[in-house]
Amino acid sequence: MILRARNLAFAFAALTACGCGGSTSSSTEQPSVESEPVALYGACEPGEGGSGKTYMGREIAEVMGHSGLDWLERSEREQEERTDLLLGMLPIHSNDALADVGAGSGYFTMRLAPLVPEGVVYATDIQPEMLAALEQRARAEGVPNVRPLLGSIDACGLAPNSVDLALLVDAYHEFSHPYEMMRSLHGAMKPTGVVVLVEFRLEDPTVAIKLRHKMSEEQAKAEMLAAGYAWVKTLNDLPQQHVMLFSPVP
Repeated sequence: MILRARNLAFAFAALTACGCGGSTSSSTEQPSVESEPVALYGACEPGEGGSGKTYMGREIAEVMGHSGLDWLERSEREQEERTDLLLGMLPIHSNDALADVGAGSGYFTMRLAPLVPEGVVYATDIQPEMLAALEQRARAEGVPNVRPLLGSIDACGLAPNSVDLALLVDAYHEFSHPYEMMRSLHGAMKPTGVVVLVEFRLEDPTVAIKLRHKMSEEQAKAEMLAAGYAWVKTLNDLPQQHVMLFSPVP
């Protein structure tokens, strides 16, 4: 099984951003995890919105800075992305510990908090400016179960075995160290935890997002496999984004 997982990861390493359509079927095979990275980093001529660094053949996108707060909080976002539908898709219980990884402005953090009145929402980001704005907002709105956490480019900052569900919305494609970050998150997940990766669909040319800020389902599955996650299912109910569920492999 270890050899199979290695072969699958390297087979996808040459992919750039091509992919296939989503599926709602469940996975049946749980790959084994190796202690050493199977994914490779590289370099390329930067494309529009790209960083010039590659991971498994995909150019990593530039990071949206805190200057993008207005775009994240735009009034039309719910209608364009149907963020209300996304929240309804998440397998959440009232006492869960959730992590909004790459929380940014806290758009989802503040919407997740009421769903876990007996639990907590950890909002992690690498930009102190984002977290400061989120902390101020949570205090002003009287939301007591939000915990901002400053991470780093290769670590999520979450305690081991502390998270029931981690949500990454349009953030993963910007991680400069995706393998290290997802391995860090792997350690923070409870054995029954779920990681939900939400990314704009590269396969759909009508999605008006910069190319480097979109991902194919196939590429996302390959990268998550390399970091030690098993694909569970993909939900295709959103107008522009894949909603991909993964479980950490012991």
